[in-house]
Amino acid sequence: MNILDELAEYAKERVRTKKEALSLDEVRSNALSLPTGTFEFEKALKKDDIAFICECKKASPSKGIIAENFPYLQIAEDYQTAGADCISVLTEPKWFLGKDEYLKEITQNVSIPCIRKDFTVDEYMIYEAKLLGAKAVLLICAILSPVQINEYLKICDKLGISALVEAHNETEVKTAVQCGARVIGVNNRDLRDFSVNTDNSRKMRELIPENVIFVSESGIKTPEDIDLLRKIGADAVLIGETLMKAENKSEKLRELKGL
Repeated sequence: MNILDELAEYAKERVRTKKEALSLDEVRSNALSLPTGTFEFEKALKKDDIAFICECKKASPSKGIIAENFPYLQIAEDYQTAGADCISVLTEPKWFLGKDEYLKEITQNVSIPCIRKDFTVDEYMIYEAKLLGAKAVLLICAILSPVQINEYLKICDKLGISALVEAHNETEVKTAVQCGARVIGVNNRDLRDFSVNTDNSRKMRELIPENVIFVSESGIKTPEDIDLLRKIGADAVLIGETLMKAENKSEKLRELKGL
């Protein structure tokens, strides 16, 4: 198995354990009892200039621990102050050292929309994301069938939250489009082997309809990278490692924004 398969399998294990404490029926009922969302995540990405989704993550499978010191709440608040449009919060515990509690606390303390960055393999995780305060979830084409993507998009619509449907290659982008994704992320990092090619976003751009929000993810390091993505028509960028490694995250975000 490659690392992506391992992440997906471990996510299934996590869900099985969680269902023993709180059943699918209960988590669904709890999520549906909350006010229906208004798709705040995708609305925040619709702006005249490129939008910034800034990531809170302590570690990754490819880099190990990125941030020894991880004051996640302060990081999220700094992102908001520096003009981030959305925040991506890792909740995957084994390889990314994420926690559901990080997401819950951040959503309670910032006013901009947050996406739960995890390896969604079961509808349970979507209802859970809603309960944690997320305004969006990640759906990765490489670990989901088109039937699952369609089903999960319907659940998101029912809850009023958005789905960032992530693709890496032409086949996956076409699947995302056919499933009716309103937000498609092109990952410049191949999660199977961690190789990064920032030209991937340019190659995939023409496959994504103009009315679909196009997010470029991974490998974005400089204002020049942002300018290139702006020129090819990216609506948003998701930036993790570059910001997490910066000593002054607010300053780094302003630099990337060209301020």
